[in-house]
Amino acid sequence: MSRTERPLISRRSLLGGAAAAGTAAVLGPLGGWSAAAATSGSYTIRYDQPRKQTILGLGFEIQSDSIGSGNDGLPATVSGVPYDLTDSERTRFYQQMLKVRDDRGFRYCRLALGLYYRGTDATGRYLQGRYPGQTALLADMIGQAGIEGISAEYWSPPPGWKSNGSYIGGTLASFAAADLDALGDAMVHDLDYLTSLGVPVSMWGLQNEPVYSTAYSSCVYTAAEYHQTFAAVAPKIRAKYPRVMIHANSLDGWSGSFGQAIKADPAALSCVDAWTYHRIGSDSNEQITGDYTSGAAGKLVFNNEFEYLDNSTSDVRTLNTAQSIMNWMVFQDAPTWFWLHALKPTTNAEAPGYSLGYWRPPGDTDFSHFPDIPVGHWDFNPQNWNAVAGFVRYLPWDSVRYGVDESAVLEDQRIMAWRTAQGKEVFAVTNRSTTDSFSYTVDTQTASTFQGHRFGPATHNQTLATLGGPTLALTVPPLSVEFWVRTP
Repeated sequence: MSRTERPLISRRSLLGGAAAAGTAAVLGPLGGWSAAAATSGSYTIRYDQPRKQTILGLGFEIQSDSIGSGNDGLPATVSGVPYDLTDSERTRFYQQMLKVRDDRGFRYCRLALGLYYRGTDATGRYLQGRYPGQTALLADMIGQAGIEGISAEYWSPPPGWKSNGSYIGGTLASFAAADLDALGDAMVHDLDYLTSLGVPVSMWGLQNEPVYSTAYSSCVYTAAEYHQTFAAVAPKIRAKYPRVMIHANSLDGWSGSFGQAIKADPAALSCVDAWTYHRIGSDSNEQITGDYTSGAAGKLVFNNEFEYLDNSTSDVRTLNTAQSIMNWMVFQDAPTWFWLHALKPTTNAEAPGYSLGYWRPPGDTDFSHFPDIPVGHWDFNPQNWNAVAGFVRYLPWDSVRYGVDESAVLEDQRIMAWRTAQGKEVFAVTNRSTTDSFSYTVDTQTASTFQGHRFGPATHNQTLATLGGPTLALTVPPLSVEFWVRTP
């Protein structure tokens, strides 16, 4: 379509509408709504059968620059993490949230290019840090936290490439072959710049949510334009960075018109390593019955953004988030899963639904909210953090998932089993009921002992009894997720 015919679609209106259905379910009685709900089940972990997928590790997003409260605008204020944190709070952030274990925790850091990393050179065509030390701080965070690398993804190309000369809204100024060729060279240059300054790149994406025009950084494409741009740029990324995972389309994967346009072009499809979806705040049941793999053409599939858009969280959502991780992996064979933000500022209305924790920037002197967080310090958002923390701690990089025979596939009581890269058996169980305990009888097929660790909305890594195998009888309280780890 012509430029004048291009619809400026609101992310909040469209994604919010899609998310509203999922969110309504999450806000409703997800757990224990039926008097006939099951209270027990029998399970056999099939370590004796061929393994399923390798689970690479989890990802998070970092807000390393400012955004307006409620995602409204791009303030000139320099504010972000780790920049705003004191030296000691940076170290605590790296150790207690990002790393967690002695060796390593999160594997990937999603970096929003053109949004939370939006400085440019004098031409306005090449990215760089917007404030002194931004890139060095990101490199230091990655090194100290043991993160493998960033998922570098554009929310918008730099303004020099845009039709409106702005990060906000608009589209590319030109889709001519020569201009797309030059854009590809510039995007390679952006990765060169980051890697040269100690920020390694593990994944790359052309455009976050390419159909949405937002009040912050965005760039709108039609499906044909997205395919045309991807076909010009992705081969250049592949040639220079052959080990970087290239994903598309960071919204609805292969299922929508953008993915279908890529699939219709064998050359473009050959550059796709994974299809990425945004099932933001949706009911974890979607992954039990939904189809995210039948059209994947042999590519990986995973969710690379999850949060709650209505600026709040809840006890039930703690379990819904945990089950989202598990169900993407069990039913869709996903190799990873991303939460949206590690920390959000105390000044932003969206922080409760988006964050694993909060930090207080220097400009926030209103201690009527978050009174226990001093300037330059941070604290956990337990209802979100406790949903994710157990997987960061007990699902190490390159763990291998195995199947589980279930007496019945229940929506509120889920199970997933794996072996770590070192060969240690681990399994996780949940109970999303708000009222009733659930009795698991789990045949581990090993005489080893297992140590339990419980998480919940207000429970973090509670040590449970050590039980001997092969069969474990577990009573999981309401709103709990437990990790059972084979002891040495």
